[in-house]
Amino acid sequence: MQIQDLPFPDPGVPDARSGPRFLWWLFRNQLGGQLKSLAWGLLHFASVSALPFCVGLAIQAVVDGSGSRLAVAGGLMALCCAGNALGDTFLHRAAVTNWITAAARVQQLLARKTALLGSALTRRVAAGEVVAVSTGDVEKIGWFVEAVSRFTAAALTIVLVCVALVVYEPALGVVVVLGLPVLALAVLPLLPRATRRADVQREKAGRATELASDTVAGLRVLRGIGGEELFLDRYRAASQEVRHAAVRSARMWSLISAIQVLLPGLLLIAVVWHGVHLAREGRIGVGELVTVYSSVMLLTYPLRHFEEIAMAYSFSRPSAKRAARVLALERATDTAGSRPAEVPTGDLYDPETGLLAPSGRFTAVVCGDPDAAGRLAERLGGHPSEKGTSALLGGVPLDELPLEAARTAVLVQDKDPVLLSGTLRELLDVPSSGAVDTEDALAAAQCGDVLAALVQGSVGADDPLDARITERARSLSGGQRQRLALARSLITDPEALVLDEPTSAVDSHTEARIAQGVRSLREGRTTVVFTSSPLLLDRADRVVFLHDGKAAATGTHRDLLHGEPRYRAVVTRETDEESAAHRDTAVLEGGAPGGDVLHRDVLHRLEEIEETA
Repeated sequence: MQIQDLPFPDPGVPDARSGPRFLWWLFRNQLGGQLKSLAWGLLHFASVSALPFCVGLAIQAVVDGSGSRLAVAGGLMALCCAGNALGDTFLHRAAVTNWITAAARVQQLLARKTALLGSALTRRVAAGEVVAVSTGDVEKIGWFVEAVSRFTAAALTIVLVCVALVVYEPALGVVVVLGLPVLALAVLPLLPRATRRADVQREKAGRATELASDTVAGLRVLRGIGGEELFLDRYRAASQEVRHAAVRSARMWSLISAIQVLLPGLLLIAVVWHGVHLAREGRIGVGELVTVYSSVMLLTYPLRHFEEIAMAYSFSRPSAKRAARVLALERATDTAGSRPAEVPTGDLYDPETGLLAPSGRFTAVVCGDPDAAGRLAERLGGHPSEKGTSALLGGVPLDELPLEAARTAVLVQDKDPVLLSGTLRELLDVPSSGAVDTEDALAAAQCGDVLAALVQGSVGADDPLDARITERARSLSGGQRQRLALARSLITDPEALVLDEPTSAVDSHTEARIAQGVRSLREGRTTVVFTSSPLLLDRADRVVFLHDGKAAATGTHRDLLHGEPRYRAVVTRETDEESAAHRDTAVLEGGAPGGDVLHRDVLHRLEEIEETA
């Protein structure tokens, strides 16, 4: 796999049982690139390590006055330099390719997992952690994956050089062979502490990232309540904790680096001291001494890769652990399904609650528990966040359909839909049946003022569809974002559309017009709206009231207002004291509890808004 071939057609199925297993899985899936990097690394390190032998041969030739041997030494040095240049160039190329492809594979895996889990992902993993994994962590994981092959090449080169030194000059070669393992293993006792400090740093950095993303996401609210300085102080404190942790981690790695410099220097002193004594005794020549000295000096270069692999593993292990934790998350239902990928039609029914949304009708659902409503909406969409009884569409269990077919059949708009940055045309370019055009959807969602605001805020955009939307549409109000999201959902024109509080940030007059627009545009299609707004409820064909997780009452909005006190309490936000007072008033005025006297103010308000709309 080359960089130009990205993305992967299929990134594979990762081994997400642990961080080290995930790293090993990534390494195995890039075996071809690793072997290529290993080959170029061996050429590079071997060429560098062979230079001292060439230099020693040349010096000895000069001492002996042999021109032919000097010429041979010069030719070998030129060959080593060419091998060094060639190996270093292509080693860097192969290493960068391995790094980028490994990071890209992890990003593809995370993107696929995000698409499969949908909104359930952020309920199970903090949004800041997902951001940290998909940005900084993938780079650290890629670093370790590409560093393995270079470390292997360096280790093999050191072994080959030691063998060559023992053969070339046993007296000094033995000293080198005994000293190099000490150099390589001397830092091992420090690695666990360095790893722990790196883990602490990554953990604190992750918390700071989560705090920053949460602060940015809620900046509008923070400004409204004057809480910017409070959260800024919190982030400043978290940032200082990250700095202190980074300094402590850097101190440990500085100590490891110092040892990696000190010990080779001591070995070099020992080799020179012993070599000089051997040369004085006539047991070795000057060229041989220079060869061994130069070899030991150059071995510090491949030895540096021992420190690098330790650092790469220490930094990538917590990153891989976080990535594996996200990738190990599973859907409550199988994404492949056991049925053919055919979109069913018919009534939408949830056996767990008894909720029935008849085909082609506008059904409103009132639930006093917002979390329960969110879980039910997910279940109706065929992708619940937890295992349970599947919802049925036309008698077909949605969890038995392939995920793509289930999402085509039932579209669920979350309570807090996300608008991606780009032009409005790109935002509304979604898979659809083609039966609903963009203009009709925008009109039904009452987006006229939103289009005007977008054109005004975009330079050179005469067509509203060419206007640009900022990141997460932060330049728009909450109600404007809701209406654009609703228009996007209406364009898809699914068999069943489930909307969770689609107008909670919209004023009452606009909400009344949206209710009428959605009802007209979705005529003949199944629509389910989770809401407690009387304006939407009054437009629904039928209203289902959920109490304690079960469908407790079904009827029209006005009938339920008259006959179901629990429903009335949820819709009108009526307290127990107010409910009792209304019952007393109704009795005193000769009406029955729950009669027209209790609700004439609510009904009168509905009629006023309808007339205005």
